[in-house]
Amino acid sequence: MRGMTLLSKDTFLKGAFILTAAGIIVKLIGSVNRILLSRLLGGEGIGLYQMAYPIYLLALSVSSAGIPVAISIIVAEKIALGDYRGANRVFRISLAVLAITGAVFTFLLYFGAGWLIEHHFVRDPRAYWAIAALAPAIFFVTILSSYRGYFQGLQMMTPTAVSQIIEQLFRVVTMILFAYLLLPRGLEFAAAGASFGAGPGAAAGLMVLVYFYWRERKSFQGHMNAQTLQRQESSVSIISRIVRLALPVSLANIMLPVVSNIDLLIVPARLEAAGYTIEQSTELFGYLTGMAVPLVNLATILTASLAASLVPAVSEAYTLRNPQQVYQRTATAVRISNLITIPSFVGMMLLAKPISVMLYGTPNADTSIAILSLGIFLLGIHQVTTGVLQGLGHTAIPVINMVLSAVVKIILSWVLTGMPELGIKGAAWATNADFGVAAILNIYFIYRYVGFAIDIRDTLRTSVAAGVMGGFVLVVYDIVMSQTLHNSLATLAAIAVGGTVYALFLLLTGGVTGRDVERVPRVGAQLAQLLRRLRLLRR
Repeated sequence: MRGMTLLSKDTFLKGAFILTAAGIIVKLIGSVNRILLSRLLGGEGIGLYQMAYPIYLLALSVSSAGIPVAISIIVAEKIALGDYRGANRVFRISLAVLAITGAVFTFLLYFGAGWLIEHHFVRDPRAYWAIAALAPAIFFVTILSSYRGYFQGLQMMTPTAVSQIIEQLFRVVTMILFAYLLLPRGLEFAAAGASFGAGPGAAAGLMVLVYFYWRERKSFQGHMNAQTLQRQESSVSIISRIVRLALPVSLANIMLPVVSNIDLLIVPARLEAAGYTIEQSTELFGYLTGMAVPLVNLATILTASLAASLVPAVSEAYTLRNPQQVYQRTATAVRISNLITIPSFVGMMLLAKPISVMLYGTPNADTSIAILSLGIFLLGIHQVTTGVLQGLGHTAIPVINMVLSAVVKIILSWVLTGMPELGIKGAAWATNADFGVAAILNIYFIYRYVGFAIDIRDTLRTSVAAGVMGGFVLVVYDIVMSQTLHNSLATLAAIAVGGTVYALFLLLTGGVTGRDVERVPRVGAQLAQLLRRLRLLRR
């Protein structure tokens, strides 16, 4: 029974690709939502909505990060040992506890909205309805997290991916619909309608997960019936473990908005100290945080998905006392991360100005984009190594490392941004240092617990391929731009040719092997066979 797995279980690579595809779709839907909602509500209405929305994000920080990770670790451990009853028990206990806590926090938010207004935590009284309208979402999102953690522990990422897409779709549709219907009653009610959309969205996502649970229940029940009797962990012990594992992950997720708020306090003020006007400081801060940072986050969707998929995969191997498999999965994830993030870093750095013009209609964000492009590589390493450490059960280590890296960032932001010769460049380099320090500290602990160190030779080969790609990117952009005078066309052509050259160079130099290609979900075997016939792939 030990090590027996469900037939529908995903490999961690397949799971990562599934979550990546879902993440891209969710971001696209979210982008459409931002455009439509901004046009519907205007600046003032969006301001009211944004006063309430951070409360929802705080709930997501706790429920969608810490709790699913904790549940997935424990469920993966139980499944690795063949204890399907124990895994189901973890899910049922977590579901009951989270249903209670979700109801409590829903009650507190609904009846505490007035308190937040009265005590000026929220400055505009009109935001009351937007805050109260978020209350139902807290309940559904909290329960949702239990189901997602359960399926991720089973290494079934499809339910989570589908539920994320459906949740976002229903959320956006209901947000726009209710905001439109309530707009005649006033902006405060339209903003409340937009806030309320989070509830139906989360409810729709939950229904998807309930469907998958219902579909898989017979298969899972068969495993439980075939299982020999095992002593079950007590409810108190399970709840205690969930809290111990989830709390550090939740704190790590909360660190992101905390660091952003610290940036808000430090960067504009230090830019003014460097000699910029208030208007110039605000503009430069917008280029960095509103334009460059989102591009880095977009480029690391795959590595974030890899990290989520790694947690139960590493937990399973670690529980079975299989250090070789832990090492192999760590090495595979880091290698894939480098194969994606290094060329992304090079391409974004070289095309910073064209990308800025294409996406934002201004060339002025190019400096922030070019410097922060290095953060793609550093953040990718940080995300993947965090997933490994969490899978090993060391969920507190990444949090401590993030705190230390945040301290470094605060110091560097204060010093470098205040230098007239650096200005916003200093803030961008401080952000890179934040990612880099956290990544290096994680790598140290990965080496300590797993014995894994980054393959320098393989990384150099990837870097050389990215460098060759960079040369073609510049040439193609210049040629197309000179012929068409169309920046977007030249940028997209350079990206397409650069990506093709990068892939071909890796294939011809052995940077990508047949085994790598065969690991690509669904099409890997056929693609590897085709490349071998074309003599583009080493056997």
